[in-house]
Amino acid sequence: MHQNPQQYPQQPHPQPPAQHYQPTVIVQKKGNGCLKAVLVGAGVLMILIVVGVVLGGRGGDSEVSLTEGSAKTTHAAKPRKTPVAPGVGEVVKDGRFAFKVTKVEKGLSQVGEGFTVHKAQGQYVLVHLTVKNIGDEAQMFTDSAQKLIDTKGRTFDADSGAAVWLQDSNAFLENINPGNSVKGLLLFDVPKGLALKAVELHDSLFSGGVTVSLR
Repeated sequence: MHQNPQQYPQQPHPQPPAQHYQPTVIVQKKGNGCLKAVLVGAGVLMILIVVGVVLGGRGGDSEVSLTEGSAKTTHAAKPRKTPVAPGVGEVVKDGRFAFKVTKVEKGLSQVGEGFTVHKAQGQYVLVHLTVKNIGDEAQMFTDSAQKLIDTKGRTFDADSGAAVWLQDSNAFLENINPGNSVKGLLLFDVPKGLALKAVELHDSLFSGGVTVSLR
């Protein structure tokens, strides 16, 4: 005898136990992670900005300090050399004249003989030199254009009044033609114990002059 299937309804199949999900927790974790990443990124960015501003503000000073330091180092490594003036026995030139100082005498109390004797106020210094005209025209050589210099930088004029009485002084208005040369004396009346530095020689009163060291 067949039973009617409708008389015995089928029981529903049991469902597997539902798993408990915590989407809220998962979302919260993800949210916290993103928030932390954003905060860390913002913090790093702020630090970079601050460091950039500080370095940028000090950059000019650093460059100036470096430049100044480099300049000082360069200056110390390459000091300027003071030009050395020519000395006794060397030929120097000024204008139309070439000069060569051959000897220097000092400590003389007087010069000349007889009625031409001249006594020094301090001491006489005699500068022996040769003067040659290297120009194309005659030039007058005069001791009044020449200067004696001491170690303190003071300058002294020649004593033309006494030098004119010296034999072969050739220092008072001596006219020298082109190609000719004369030997002469420059006479200076200076204090006793004077420390000589140089003599400044000129072809005229208005020339630039040239310095010969006497040290």
